[in-house]
Amino acid sequence: MAQVTITINGRSYPVACNDGEEQRIEELGRYIDAKIKTFARELGQIGESRLLVLAALVLADELADARAASGESRSGNGAGPGEDAAAGIENLAQRIESIATRLETLHI
Repeated sequence: MAQVTITINGRSYPVACNDGEEQRIEELGRYIDAKIKTFARELGQIGESRLLVLAALVLADELADARAASGESRSGNGAGPGEDAAAGIENLAQRIESIATRLETLHI
């Protein structure tokens, strides 16, 4: 099992992951950090917990929108890019859930 350190809002967090997932975890960490930085610029430093909750809600909303869009694409005739996107989104959702479980295990 590998471990990477991601930085969110200036704080470092060690994250355990499967071997080979390090780069993806780092990319996801940078994406979350960018969201947090945007909120901090717009709202000020309203507290780390609130910034993280806001980011989680926005990311969940993005995922829900993507799932809804892929569901609309599936109603067409046969397999196509919509189904590929839906499979990719489902895979990403499973990876996010796996990461969240690991974070809970580390008590972060």
